[in-house]
Amino acid sequence: MQAADKPITLDRIRAAREAISGQVMHTPFLPAPRLSRLTGAEVLVKYENLQVTSAFKERGALNRLLTLSGDERRRGVIAMSAGNHAQAVAYHAVRLGIAPTIVMPVTTPHVKVSATAGYGARVVLEGETVAEAQLAAERIGAGENLVFIHPYDDEDVIAGQGTLAIEMLEEQPDLDVIAVPVGGGGLIAGMATAAKALKPSIRIVGVETRMYPSMWAAVKGIDAMAGGATLAEGIAVKLAGRKTLPVVRDLVDTIVLVDESHLERAVNAYLTLQKTMAEGAGAAGLAAMFAEPDLFRGRKVGLVLSGGNIDPRILASIMMRELAREEKIVAIRLAIPDRPGTLGAITTLIGDAGGNILEVSHRRTVLEIPAKGASLDITLEARDGHHAEEIIAALRAKGYGVERKSAE
Repeated sequence: MQAADKPITLDRIRAAREAISGQVMHTPFLPAPRLSRLTGAEVLVKYENLQVTSAFKERGALNRLLTLSGDERRRGVIAMSAGNHAQAVAYHAVRLGIAPTIVMPVTTPHVKVSATAGYGARVVLEGETVAEAQLAAERIGAGENLVFIHPYDDEDVIAGQGTLAIEMLEEQPDLDVIAVPVGGGGLIAGMATAAKALKPSIRIVGVETRMYPSMWAAVKGIDAMAGGATLAEGIAVKLAGRKTLPVVRDLVDTIVLVDESHLERAVNAYLTLQKTMAEGAGAAGLAAMFAEPDLFRGRKVGLVLSGGNIDPRILASIMMRELAREEKIVAIRLAIPDRPGTLGAITTLIGDAGGNILEVSHRRTVLEIPAKGASLDITLEARDGHHAEEIIAALRAKGYGVERKSAE
């Protein structure tokens, strides 16, 4: 058999670790006390967002690039990716003197496209999905005689990703659970292989977004719809990997499906509690702890923060939405008499109650409002939901009718 046709084993993952050593970061694996208090588990976080390209994909991409022959290096490589694999291939290929071409879906966040081009890759935007981008990559690769570097369905890539589990268990051999984001399955196949070989009793929990339950469905042998705009675009894969599926079926204990609200909460928790950046896919493990807390409560849990490449606009939106969910930002509507001093009295009352006004909209021409009245929409900041209700109660005590609105 060719080297790339050999099954994934712990020895092969150890060989990958030796090959990439010193060329990718051995990232910190640290306790997260605030996340532990939040979830009721003992949480430790593996910070793969600290890699040069801010994601774990460097491990597998580099390991695969190091297997190329001299002729293959001269021909150049091509890859398709929604972002993190693209950046990993681009960065390490250029560093090794190999010309990279990267095909990305047109829906890829701009931050990932610009970063990939910034590493020196030729970037081609084609297709709405990763699957369509793969077809384009295969067409371009065949036409230009380039070596295709698959993001997950490649044994050398899988072995490289598995090095994460070795590092985690060396530092914390008493882990009970490792939660791993799942797209095509390269990361979880490699990690499950290494982890189960080192510690058969450990539980491996995969995490997929409910919009793209491809591996979950494949393991169960059922068909499932996959599609939609998810925050976790890095794991938005419609088909499970052909090479990864058997490994996942044999070694992964369960796969949790998470909603967009779980992902948003997890991204926000990493930022506000851990002071670190997580993209949607990178926060999937923590999202699973929110979605299925009983799987993790009371156990020692290793989370793979697999990537931190998130669009700043999306991150800002998530933070505001979470403040609204926590009722730290509240929107209210008041029907008020249209006379001088009313607006000033209301804003003074809110300020005296400890609220901070963020936005005001004052309307007089809405037909459902009496001719001598006005509608006042106010978005305000409060300490929490209880404080917001105190402010509303103070307004009502002065005779103002107050209606709560959605602040999202």
